[in-house]
Amino acid sequence: MYKILKAEKLAEKIYLMDVEAPRVASHCQPGQFIIAKIDEVGERIPLTICDYNREAGTITIVFQIVGASTERMAMLQTGDAFMDFVGPLGCASEFVKEDLEELKNKKFLFVAGGVGAAPVYPQVKWMHEHGIAVDVIVGSKTKDLILLEEEMKAVAGNLYITTDDGSYQRKGMVTEVIKDLVVNDGKNYDVCVAIGPMIMMKFVCLLTKDLGIPTIVSMNPIMVDGTGMCGACRLTVGGKVKFACVDGPEFDGHLVNFDEAMKRQQMYKTEEGRAILRLHEGDTHHGGCGQCGGDE
Repeated sequence: MYKILKAEKLAEKIYLMDVEAPRVASHCQPGQFIIAKIDEVGERIPLTICDYNREAGTITIVFQIVGASTERMAMLQTGDAFMDFVGPLGCASEFVKEDLEELKNKKFLFVAGGVGAAPVYPQVKWMHEHGIAVDVIVGSKTKDLILLEEEMKAVAGNLYITTDDGSYQRKGMVTEVIKDLVVNDGKNYDVCVAIGPMIMMKFVCLLTKDLGIPTIVSMNPIMVDGTGMCGACRLTVGGKVKFACVDGPEFDGHLVNFDEAMKRQQMYKTEEGRAILRLHEGDTHHGGCGQCGGDE
């Protein structure tokens, strides 16, 4: 059992938990995720790691209620426990493997939309711990849905916050802030990392492609099972079939077919839709990655 050391409501339908999971904490890296399961009848829920403390042996997760399983999870309190808490899973962010001195010469821009602030935070924190100052844009619909503001301020070189309704700091979409920084302020970025709702990542990539900024996105929003077996997170990247859970979750955003991924995401929510996808996609519906054994 994996004890919950802290359970906190961050905003409407958004919760944070610190979970005692020493083995996961000792091996995880920014960009990876875990799979949590409340009990024997509970659903497997993949969640990106928001933070980790190797010394304390804890993992921080942030999740939003989107269905029955996450609503059950939100009912858990400090002192309760998960039956399963598996990880780290997925591939770590590419920059973790890069030469540190070369990394310090690059200008990074991180863009977080909504709950995307949770997976962006450990990446920015990693950069800060390695002496790299980065710019961060955090966007949400309203002020009440801004997440991890103080935590992000502590590790970001510059933090820009924007809200759709203008209730806090800037008003407008994150794309408007990107354009303002590059076009009006004359900032140059070597890499953009964008994590958030699918539609947000799509439009960020359309803009950064025009601006000539290589962009990495995280496709964790489409993960369901987390093993490559269910076929939910199948997507096309550069014309090739990939699975977010085993090949990612991070990919070159300029190569991701967002329209296809969003259409599949909607279809996968119904049994009829899943049946159609299995029929049309055949052997590549799941297991096509060749890594998870689902095609055997």
